Amino acid sequence: MNILPNYLDLFAGAGGLSEGFLQAGYTPIAHIEMDKAACYTLKTRVAATWLRAHNQEEEYDAYLRGEYSRENFYDLIPQKELGSVLQCELSEATLPSVFQYIDNRLGGQQLDMIVGGPPCQAYSIAGRARSHTKMVGDKRNYLYQLYAKFLERYQPQYFVFENVTGLLSAKDEDGILHFSKMRALFRQYGYTTNYRILNARNYGVLQNRNRIILVGKLHGDADYYPDILPVETNCQVGELFSDLPPLSAGGGTPLPTETLHYNGQYLYASGIKRYDHQPVTLHFARPNTQQDLEIYRLAVQRWNSKHERISYRDLPERLQSQKNVKTFLDRFKVVAPDLPMSQTVVAHICKDGHYYIHPDIAQNRSLTPREAARLQTFPDDYYFEGIKDSPSRTSAFKQIGNAVPVRLAFHIAEAILHDIE
Repeated sequence: MNILPNYLDLFAGAGGLSEGFLQAGYTPIAHIEMDKAACYTLKTRVAATWLRAHNQEEEYDAYLRGEYSRENFYDLIPQKELGSVLQCELSEATLPSVFQYIDNRLGGQQLDMIVGGPPCQAYSIAGRARSHTKMVGDKRNYLYQLYAKFLERYQPQYFVFENVTGLLSAKDEDGILHFSKMRALFRQYGYTTNYRILNARNYGVLQNRNRIILVGKLHGDADYYPDILPVETNCQVGELFSDLPPLSAGGGTPLPTETLHYNGQYLYASGIKRYDHQPVTLHFARPNTQQDLEIYRLAVQRWNSKHERISYRDLPERLQSQKNVKTFLDRFKVVAPDLPMSQTVVAHICKDGHYYIHPDIAQNRSLTPREAARLQTFPDDYYFEGIKDSPSRTSAFKQIGNAVPVRLAFHIAEAILHDIE
């Protein structure tokens, strides 16, 4: 095993899992992702990391200020570095070229680890509830078979597979659990596997987020699982937002904005913030209708006065524009500042912000991408790209909601590193 283990990031998304492993001291070989905007985000992070390592961070700052086009910014970075990101939809047809690409990136090295998890929509309970087929037959159910082919070819010592808890109950056309078939397939290639349902709130993340973390070890002991130690935060959610400039709905800017004085500890300890008054990007709020803003105000008032969530049925009839008053009654939800964790941040945040209402009634709005990114413990200098060379709030929200919290990934990586050493 190398002194600094390397890893391959499959189904990389915006890089939350990868960022955690990078912070723990691992070396990325490649990131494979099909979404174009997420690939730009990964490339920009690769560029920022390289510039910081070479004492040229001012070039990244200039890019964030809009002084470079994305193309000209990428021209500053060695192609070998940017080439670590491959935009590709994994399939039987693309595997040969992807394998060749990875072989070239490895240059004869042994691959130490594979991390990543296929898209979760086909496994999620919510996704199955919306589908008339219950997602049976959806091709995304079988992406683990492609994952297994990487294990077969490269035989890394470890792999980490992350997904939603709905994976435990998702079945194929024959009524057999996908998770059982998955583990059996991994076993065929020499891997013992065990899993835990980990809640990110126990690992330095101020968010209630349960996910399956399956860990495989090549020819490992039957009961092997890394000792991922819980982390005490002693912090409430409101501290996450305490140094961000106040905004009204539709206010703010995607460009760097200096933060206010911060005298807490959590943002530093979690790796979100590096220094006081550090600028942040993508702190710009959605515009909202007057009806939405009135509902937001009522929701915050209810929480502040009674510590209760507002039900859709509690709204004045003139504000009830939806016909469905039997389900999704908590569709308007405040991110409570006086709790140790928020509700789960999911990709639906890119559709609307009703489930993520800012707790400050004076601001009366939903969260910004930067605030959502902090709930996912992304560093403040992590930039989320759009497909076009211009900021996209929708794209940023989608990438953030789909990500693995960085600090959860860090603690998983650190636990496995301890076993390697």
